[in-house]
Amino acid sequence: MASNMSENSKFALPVSNDGDTNVLSMIYRFFKKVSIVGAVYLVGYMQWSVAWLIGPVVLSVLRDQWRRENEYRRNLAKVVAVSSEKDVVLARLDDLPAWVFFPDVERAEWLNRILLQVWPNVNHYAKTILKETIEPAVAESLANFKLNGFKFERMILGTIAPRVGGVKVYDKNLSRNEIIMDVDLFYAGDCDISFVLQRIRGGIKDLQIHGMLRVIMKPLITKIPLVGGLQVFFLNNPSIDFNLVGAADILDMPGFSDILRRCIIEQVAKMMVLPNKLPIKLSDEIPTVDLRMPDPEGVLRIHLVQAQNLMKKDVSMIGKGKSDPYAIITVGAQQWKTKHIDNDVNPRWEFWCEALISSRKSQVLQCELWDWDPGMGIQNDDYLGRCSLDISQVVSAGRLDTWQTLQQAKHGKVHLRLSWHRLSTELADLNQALLEVQLIKNSELSTAVLSVYIDSCKNLPNARAQSKPDPYLQITLGKKTENTAVQMRTDCPVYEIGHSFLVQNPNIDMLEVKVLDQKTGNQLGILMYSVASLLKQKDLTMLSQPINLQKSGPESKILLALQLKILKEAVKEDLEEETSAPPTPEPLPAAPAPDATDAAPPVTIPPVAPTEETDNTSEKSIPVEQIIRQVETPQESQPQPENDTHVHKLVHRVSSLTTSAGEAGLGRILLSLRYSILNQTLYVVVHKIMNIPLKDPTNVPDPYVKLYLLPGRAKDSKRKTLVVKDSCMPEYDETFEWVIPHAELHSRQVEVTVATHKGFLGGSPVIGQVIVHLNQYDFREAKTLWFDLLPEVAPRD
Repeated sequence: MASNMSENSKFALPVSNDGDTNVLSMIYRFFKKVSIVGAVYLVGYMQWSVAWLIGPVVLSVLRDQWRRENEYRRNLAKVVAVSSEKDVVLARLDDLPAWVFFPDVERAEWLNRILLQVWPNVNHYAKTILKETIEPAVAESLANFKLNGFKFERMILGTIAPRVGGVKVYDKNLSRNEIIMDVDLFYAGDCDISFVLQRIRGGIKDLQIHGMLRVIMKPLITKIPLVGGLQVFFLNNPSIDFNLVGAADILDMPGFSDILRRCIIEQVAKMMVLPNKLPIKLSDEIPTVDLRMPDPEGVLRIHLVQAQNLMKKDVSMIGKGKSDPYAIITVGAQQWKTKHIDNDVNPRWEFWCEALISSRKSQVLQCELWDWDPGMGIQNDDYLGRCSLDISQVVSAGRLDTWQTLQQAKHGKVHLRLSWHRLSTELADLNQALLEVQLIKNSELSTAVLSVYIDSCKNLPNARAQSKPDPYLQITLGKKTENTAVQMRTDCPVYEIGHSFLVQNPNIDMLEVKVLDQKTGNQLGILMYSVASLLKQKDLTMLSQPINLQKSGPESKILLALQLKILKEAVKEDLEEETSAPPTPEPLPAAPAPDATDAAPPVTIPPVAPTEETDNTSEKSIPVEQIIRQVETPQESQPQPENDTHVHKLVHRVSSLTTSAGEAGLGRILLSLRYSILNQTLYVVVHKIMNIPLKDPTNVPDPYVKLYLLPGRAKDSKRKTLVVKDSCMPEYDETFEWVIPHAELHSRQVEVTVATHKGFLGGSPVIGQVIVHLNQYDFREAKTLWFDLLPEVAPRD
């Protein structure tokens, strides 16, 4: 029954409405054609260059193609949103083996009925957030792009409630005073939101949000409601998509939509993407500081060294030139951007940054590479690929030195060096932290983390005569500044806000808190607090207490709490405790072998002795868990290199052999397949090829593997491994991925072609081929299989 699950979970695709012949659509098409004919006539009449005609036509074609792709993706998401709960729950079992699901489908449906029941109230709350928080922030962000006057007019989120795909409840390494659960939240509703931008009216429809939402219930109390409060946040940036309608539809090009989408995601991240949390207080008995005081688990130190073999995106007179690459590193709501390097497909950045980590088991580091082009921001730049890494891998290893293959790119790889630093309240650890930074010779790296909670201010002076101020706070430490919301017309504002700051040197750094009036810009008071003062406090902590403001009224005070924690690099003794909980399932990682000049020594794993195989070995599955166990427990006589990593261990030598050349005598290829319903992504790992026939001993093949997604064989679906010189038994261990909606997974195939870079004299360079039909596999767990290479059946590119 499990093998048929993917077939039983098929969703009906939306029906095209191309046959709609209502009067309005006919009138629209009529005037559209008249406009096109008129434009052609005008170009001829004015004797303009043909470029005046070709330019808009090309832009129109690109716009239509972009809109069709996005509309199809949104329609697929809608189908999932309204499909039966049984299909959705069963479809997710493969991706979340550690998740605690409801015992039966009826209970899952019951949970979603609850969401549907409370959705009208949530709808009202969401509209308040959109109007009071999102709108002014988006308006400010759009103003940076010379797009002024953004304002929501109508906000109706519709009747379709969000869907909960699965719930993971943690039961290990928890305090007895809290409950933690992850909720896979998906919203594809029938919202109707209208806005005004530069006096142009537009609207947002088909809004879709998908992300992993964590809910922490703490502290547990003995009175109703039994929980003192909630902390709600996304572990990583949620995916957000929408469709522009109305007059703004003429601006619905990728550039404008990307700007608006990025502004919305940025504001959502500031509200409730780690390290930012949305606290909800449920009991007055619980101090607010317990919910709002930041409590990071550690710091991830990131060293982006270089990239190699990037795609060439710049066009010159003689063809493709090079690229001007830069990188964007993202961890939750934190983001860093490197400088761009001109005309270099092998750039070396030596870029350092540090990320505050609030959930080491679930957060992801993402590195995107772009080709810089002059223009109006990132939407004018060309995409060079990305790589993602689960932070739990770094926590497990302590240090990680890895090359990552770029996904959504034809070729390229990036070199990352990462280290995990837990937080300590022992003053003795400070000297070691300062010494580590000195050895790295980077003065901008931190040695501690300062968590700040500001409750309120009291008795502020008036900014103007006979008028109470509109105060907000500006909190600065080092190069980081945070602003609070404005409290209107009060001299005793309440903020209840918490922030964390990286501290370079606690002995000399200062925390600066300015109280400013929004209307006049006048300073109402200032606090300069030496971080060194906390070094004398017990546990490096100052509990909530009022402190007099400087340059303010005689009775003006600020109520705040501070906690300092020292960075301490994890050692082997700490790793067992750090990784005692079962890790979140992740796609099979891959790391191509770096160049010999910069490579870490390979991991040598004793191969399993080959066994006799029969003709049915192609149906034999090698469990990935078994491979991992074999790779992670090498013989004691073969010590591991110091700089080796979990990623390298996983992919450097799969302990399985084959003595067969396959049914057609063309060789066999070892592939791993996995589909992540969470990321809507198919992962394929090309491990190795064995027993390629040698037709001419003087012409040993230089094999490589190219992959296409079928049907369609679109150019952007092409993936290609590196070329292995002079080998009939090449090994690759390269991972490729395609974003495929689950609803269409069953109709897809992967074309895997093995070719030689040399080519046979007068013949085809193709050695063999296999078509992997995805509807034949149950993706509840990863599959590692041998496939027989067969004669080519598809046209070559």
